[in-house]
Amino acid sequence: MVTPDLTDEVTLARYPFLPQAKGWISEMAARHKIDLDELLDGNMMDKARIRARSRLVDSVDGEGGVEVASVGDIHTEEGRLLEAFSFYYARLVVGASEDEVLINRWAQAEAERAQRILEKDDGGKTLATIASTYLSEFEMVSNREWKIGLSDFIELCTGITGTRWRLANCNVEDGWVLLHEEENYSSRKKLARLLRERLKQEIVKEAFEKMANMDEGLSIRLSEPVGMIRGLVASKAAETIALIGAGEEDWPPCMKKIVAELSQGVNVNHFGRVFLGAMSRTLGLPQEVTVDFFRTAPDFNEGTTTYQVGHLYEHEYTPSGCSKLKVNHNCAVQTGDDRLCDQPWMDHPLKYTRAKQRRRKKMEETVIAVAPDKIGDA
Repeated sequence: MVTPDLTDEVTLARYPFLPQAKGWISEMAARHKIDLDELLDGNMMDKARIRARSRLVDSVDGEGGVEVASVGDIHTEEGRLLEAFSFYYARLVVGASEDEVLINRWAQAEAERAQRILEKDDGGKTLATIASTYLSEFEMVSNREWKIGLSDFIELCTGITGTRWRLANCNVEDGWVLLHEEENYSSRKKLARLLRERLKQEIVKEAFEKMANMDEGLSIRLSEPVGMIRGLVASKAAETIALIGAGEEDWPPCMKKIVAELSQGVNVNHFGRVFLGAMSRTLGLPQEVTVDFFRTAPDFNEGTTTYQVGHLYEHEYTPSGCSKLKVNHNCAVQTGDDRLCDQPWMDHPLKYTRAKQRRRKKMEETVIAVAPDKIGDA
């Protein structure tokens, strides 16, 4: 497979992991005298390091991948410089961490960011170039629909949940899979989703290579940002451990609504099902319990549901926030229905669960504090 030419500097800065970007970044480094010392400690790269830390934080703490917006105008040389080198710095940090889970999470977030940008590529030029870089066979069938070679599709779709990605449900003809247009899922978005899987693989591969070649001196110099991101991971882990103790009384109304609807045989939409699976995983519910939630769904299939739930758990899906639940009609309350949901800071179901846990803990502490007095009075 021949790597296509790509000389547009804005595109190279947006996707600095592309093989075509290596030569361009080397040229930029030579032109601006950016060596390893400058990247790690120099004043010129200060904004790039800030952007890199933002990329790393988003990979641990954010939803939907790394923030698309860059620290500068990517249509200027300075903006392109900062965007490209922030990626390189972030890759050095995750390599120095020697943490395979962190590397995978960061790569996933970077790939999700790229997917979101590619989904908006109306002309399809950039999408076609990147597809040519990573796929052995693909074609634009019309100005709206794409098709992909069967071998590429089979390799990439295994990491994606949803019945539309099962080969039996696809339009396959003469070794091609047609990514047909749907009302709420365009052919372009489907191709971008498949490319995300390949991008993650390549980003992980290069990060592991950096980790393998990391010397002790460089690891020491990167110890501060590595400590920062490890601390954030530990904090998120601590939150997860606390959430695992959440009982049904702590579940947010949206989760209770979806569980109730499934038990009544309602055909809950795809977004709601993924949310329930991700929420159940975060709260530490066994996979078998999560599968049982779907048992009374009108389209329940034991094998398919077990596979999809397992995928959510294995890839550590995180539940979506309140705004996305409202847009997808999975929010359970109106203003005034739940005082906790009405709080201005309440923007995520996990915040609801934590708040319920804190309230219950305070009540328990109050009871313990009052109890000795009552015993004494007796």
